Amino acid sequence: MATAGQVIRCKAAVAWEPGRPLSVVEVEVAPPKAHEVRIKVVATGVCHTDWECLYEARKGTILRRFPLVLGHEAAGIVESVGPGVTTFSPGDKVIPLFLPFCNNCQLCHSSKTNLCKTNWANTQSGVLADGTSRISCNGQQIYQFLGVSSFCQYTVVPETSVTKIRPDAPLDKVCLLGCGVSTGYGAAINAGKVQKDSSCIVFGLGAVGLAAIMGCKACHAKTIIGVDINPEKFEKAKQFGATRCINPRDHSKPIQEVLVEMSNGGVDYALECVGSPAIMSAALDSTTEAGGTCVIAGWTETESINVQVIKLLMGRTLTGTYFGGWKSVKDVPKLVEKYMNKELQLDEFITHNMPLDQINEAFELLKNGKSIRTVISL
Repeated sequence: MATAGQVIRCKAAVAWEPGRPLSVVEVEVAPPKAHEVRIKVVATGVCHTDWECLYEARKGTILRRFPLVLGHEAAGIVESVGPGVTTFSPGDKVIPLFLPFCNNCQLCHSSKTNLCKTNWANTQSGVLADGTSRISCNGQQIYQFLGVSSFCQYTVVPETSVTKIRPDAPLDKVCLLGCGVSTGYGAAINAGKVQKDSSCIVFGLGAVGLAAIMGCKACHAKTIIGVDINPEKFEKAKQFGATRCINPRDHSKPIQEVLVEMSNGGVDYALECVGSPAIMSAALDSTTEAGGTCVIAGWTETESINVQVIKLLMGRTLTGTYFGGWKSVKDVPKLVEKYMNKELQLDEFITHNMPLDQINEAFELLKNGKSIRTVISL
């Protein structure tokens, strides 16, 4: 492309400091360095983790550096590649990934985990392999969120953190596979290994929770209970496969007690999709003795939970999942195929479409429970 090797000026939504709305400004995106790919971002979802990192960071619970370009759930087109890149070419449709897959390390070759720590410390702190970001504004470095930063019309990512997808995939739909849908769906299928005719509870009916319900249904669970304090989400949850929905505020007892009574001793699987330690504990307490499994899929960086050891000694399993257990570069194209073959829902998650200039409105919709996923067109 004509821009290869040049600095690109484009729009980005910059978080200058924690707790302040994003500012849509012109930034400069440098060319990719060795083993990096520069992507023209076409569409990006607005994830609750983006909101948390902006508005919870001021409380000292989120460890990020500012100024920062958020966004990590996206799809786009390769604009140019850096030296040493052989698996991507300009024009390829791709999904950037916050979880790398180098296919060389012990973790990538393990069947027990989907984690890969290539460039991990750098991308977690907002920079790429050489310790710098490719995004700047008036000479000031702008940090990149999880090595992605998709709230920018162009971004540069490590080649181990991007995957090529089929050319006919609609980017404004498959962008959701970059985080929320993959995480929830995989929480049921990969982490929980939900079995046929089992009973399940999903706590939190945002995108991750709805995807977890979709995963439970794909596993042919018999009972799927959705739990949320926002009853406006119940109809959507039933469309994804929930057999019943419950609002904790409708009950005087703790929700875990209600659910244990309702399920005659607890369910086979509980999936926590909120990121709240209190709800994580409630999810574990909702599972049955002698075989109940609780999967933590909700994101939190620094908080902890207290677990009564007797709960585990009586045969429960407590586990967590990062990105739904998918080996990112290898598995995301397979999820795209499932969507294209109408075996996986994506369109139904999208409640709003907005331009980048309305990114703060998208955050407000998310915060107030008025959206499942807003897709930002860049």
